[in-house]
Amino acid sequence: MINYEKVKPLFFKLDPEDAHHLVANTLQIGELIPQLFNPFIKRNFVDDERLHQEIFGCKFLNPVGLAAGFDKDAEMIRSMTALGFGYTEVGTVTPKPQPGNPKPRLWRHVKEESLQNAMGFNNKGSFYMQKKLKKRYPYVTPIGVNIGKNKVTPENEALKDYEHGIKAFRELCDYLVINISSPNTPGLRNLQNETFIDALFDMAKSLTNKPILLKIAPDMSKEQAVALCSKAVEAGADGIIATNTSIDYSLVKEPKDVGGISGRVIRDKSFEIFDAIADELYGKTVLISVGGIDSGYEAYRRIRAGANLVQVLTGLIFKGPEIAGNINRTLLKLLEKDGFKNITEAIGADRK
Repeated sequence: MINYEKVKPLFFKLDPEDAHHLVANTLQIGELIPQLFNPFIKRNFVDDERLHQEIFGCKFLNPVGLAAGFDKDAEMIRSMTALGFGYTEVGTVTPKPQPGNPKPRLWRHVKEESLQNAMGFNNKGSFYMQKKLKKRYPYVTPIGVNIGKNKVTPENEALKDYEHGIKAFRELCDYLVINISSPNTPGLRNLQNETFIDALFDMAKSLTNKPILLKIAPDMSKEQAVALCSKAVEAGADGIIATNTSIDYSLVKEPKDVGGISGRVIRDKSFEIFDAIADELYGKTVLISVGGIDSGYEAYRRIRAGANLVQVLTGLIFKGPEIAGNINRTLLKLLEKDGFKNITEAIGADRK
């Protein structure tokens, strides 16, 4: 196996987006020849009964998932099993293909182990992803689809784009995610209001019984976040994902003036918002925590705070391809240390 810490300096000499495409192309070779993944699955995928959970009628073999934004077009689902992820969230996908924002649009903050991205929902569109998912779903691990609106769609017609996404993927995934929290589509975060949430879930629940979650931004007050998420659950949301990237550019020393920041520097901001939401909604809905999680200790903090599941993205770039396996092995040690027989006993332990 490759020592990631040794190759990372070479890898980081590449433009961040070029590096992503290199990794994606390499992983897609394995998608075509799945036998190549067997040694990686054996090394990285932790399948231990103490980590098993039944959520949304699905079996999650471990709680560490890949967050949306890495596999935008559902091209690397098998690869994520080889990297040890217990579930994969693909997207964000929009009804029509779109190129995203002008380049450069992805930057590393290496010392802070963080990224700043202004990608703008670059993806190949819903028809392309449908073709990919028809070949993979159902899969051995759960699949979520994160849906958004096209940049050219006016705010007052945004509901139509989300309706399109729900209809396109309701039979091709285990859960759906409504993304109205990316900072990279103009006006998108304006949809984080109770009126739109009401209309959104009224429409969504009339179309499918598939679990539908809301993903929120970290750049609102705790009170606003709690009120919005409570309204979403009241309106029919089956879960909350907290949080997306941050536009608090004070978090890094040399920020760009566009895009959202992810990684280690948003760890505390993300946790504080999640903790406030969990204080209100723990036990009432499924809670997924994402943002700055790069170790088993941080994942465990989120789980004890009330997270049923956690997600990783930026940590994969900075910690390498063994991050999911390492997180899960650490979780097992921490569960044993605290006397928990199953992860379900640890979920919300700090709230009980």
